[in-house]
Formats: sequence, C-alpha cells, structure tokens
Amino acid sequence: MWQNEFTQRLGIDYPIIQAPMAGGPTTSRLVAAVSNAGGLGMIGAGYLNPAQVRHQIKEVKQITAKPFGINLFVPSIYQHDEQKIKSAKDLLHPIEQVLGIETHPKLPTYEQDLEIFHEQIQVVLEENVPVCSFTFGLPSQDILERLKKNSIHTAGTATTVHETILCQKAGMDFVVLQGSEAGGHRGTFINDPEQGLIGLMSLIPQAADHIHIPIIAAGGIMDARGIFAAKCLGAHAVQMGTAFLVCEESGASQIHKEAIIHAQEDQVVLTKAFSGKMARGVNNGFIESMKEKENNLPPYPIQNELTKGIRKASLATRNPDYMSLWSGQSPRLAKTLTVQQLMNQLIEDTARLKTKLIF
Repeated sequence: MWQNEFTQRLGIDYPIIQAPMAGGPTTSRLVAAVSNAGGLGMIGAGYLNPAQVRHQIKEVKQITAKPFGINLFVPSIYQHDEQKIKSAKDLLHPIEQVLGIETHPKLPTYEQDLEIFHEQIQVVLEENVPVCSFTFGLPSQDILERLKKNSIHTAGTATTVHETILCQKAGMDFVVLQGSEAGGHRGTFINDPEQGLIGLMSLIPQAADHIHIPIIAAGGIMDARGIFAAKCLGAHAVQMGTAFLVCEESGASQIHKEAIIHAQEDQVVLTKAFSGKMARGVNNGFIESMKEKENNLPPYPIQNELTKGIRKASLATRNPDYMSLWSGQSPRLAKTLTVQQLMNQLIEDTARLKTKLIF
C-alpha cells in the first residue's frame, strides 16, 4: 500500500509528509526525525532570512542522510495603506499596554520580500535540497527551470481545482491540496480566500479528475483513517501539520501544544487578525476582539509584522490570549508522542485498517 510513484521518485518509505510550519515548529530535530522514520520532513522557511535558511539546511543534513524538503512563501504584491496601518496600530496599542510593551515595527515592502525570496532560492539551489514546495503563489518559470536543472522536486499549494490546474501548467512535479480543514495560513492565490474554503474530501476527487501529477492531501488528517480516505479519493501522499506540531520534537511552545490538545473542534476558527491573511487556529481573546474589525486591517505581511511584538510578549508571559495558536480542525485527535511513535502508529493502524476495510 505504501510504495507508489510519489515515494519512488523521492526515495522515501512512506507517503507521509510533515507540513512545513513556518515560525518555529519545524525544528531541525523534527524535520530529521520524520525523514529518519521514513517520511519526508519539511523545513518551514517562510520567515527565515537566507543565512538562517542555509544554517537550518546544514543542520538537518548533519542529523539525517534521508531526503527532506523546504517550503518558501511566494511574495504577493501589496500596498501600504496608511489609513489601515494607523487603524491597526490604534487597535493594537491597548493590548501592548496590557502586555507592558512598546513596539516600533519596521514594515516590510514587496520589493524587499522579493529580494529575500530570490536569495532563499539561491540557497536552496546551492545546498541542493531534494524537495522545494511553494505557498501563496507560483514562482517564475525561470526559478522552476533552475530547480529542475538541479534535480530538485517542486510542489505548489492549491485550495481549488483551478489553482491545482495552474500548478500543473506551471510545471510543478506535485501539488499539495490544502482543504479548508487545514491549520495555519490558507494557501489560496487566485480569487478571494473565501472561495478556497473547500473541504479536502470534496477537493481531492475533483482535482484528481483534472490533473495527472501526484496529489498530496493536506487538511485535518491526523491518523490512519485520514490517510486511507485520502488515498481512496485519489491522493498519492498526505501532508500532516497539527499531528506533528504537538510531537516532542516540534518547536511549538508548550502553551501552543496544550491549547491544541485541550481544544474542541468547534473552537478552531478562521481569522485574519494576526497576519492580515486568513488562517485557522484555536480561538482566543485576541481573535474575538478583532473579529468585527478584520476587514479594516492591513494585508499580509504588514499586519503580521504589526502583531509580532504582541505575539512574542504573549509567549514570554505564557498568555495564550494573544498568541497565534494555529491548528487544523481535528484537535481531538492530537496526541503527545515522539515522531517515531506517531509514525509507527500511523503505519500499523493503516495496515490494520486496510485489512478491516476489504469487502
């Protein structure tokens, strides 16, 4: 059941990918542990500068000889709306006072983001990382051709059939189908994000009927049942985020892990409050207080920079009310395990489920 076109091309034992969660969870230990267990570990490099990207790649190489990958954010064009920025600062100021901090964020620009992105790509090429995936858009043909010349496998992220087709047309080797159940930021890059809120079980078969490249299913998959269902619907592999986020090797804070472990499915909501881009996480005071004001916030990554100090101070004071507690829609299935324990359980339970479901 485990070996297929996807595993053979990547040289891995199991079609299980650890989602590239940017911002700290995907430590080198986590990435290497997943790869060493037969899956594909992924570095979430969206917020890393080129030097940090190179450092982590080298660090992962020191603790695994197995294939691993990296994920980069494709910069999107955005403008500085001074009125929205002022409005956001006014909304955030009382919270900063509660936390006893004063922030003076240096706001990013699209030109700076694009320069960093190209430098990240150069590092990936020089370090010859086996797999490079992209979120928030598609890279240029020049970038994809350079990666392919280095025999680096590529994957795009899609939330609709239309985006899936565009990933294939761009020349991606694989496509990550991100269902609405997925934790963290939405990968939608065509049309309004609300149009990309399609459940994974509906999205997989519709996409599979329109493309021929392997599909990686992502969103709410936590155990063997999700793996088996995704495979039956046409996926070649699964990408799991929340399940690995609560693992021992994850760099997520203990507060974040506990919030997921104790959350119920109806407490996991979509919000733009933290970053200006739609993302799914455990509901808290900050999300509730900003719910009616989301449309007046500046876009990603400006809002993300404006709230950085609040999130950092909240973590330092162990106050979950102002933290971005990203999580998929299946928190009740989260278990505190090591990566090896989780992988063993997934493999054993999937084999057992296969036997039970033969009819």
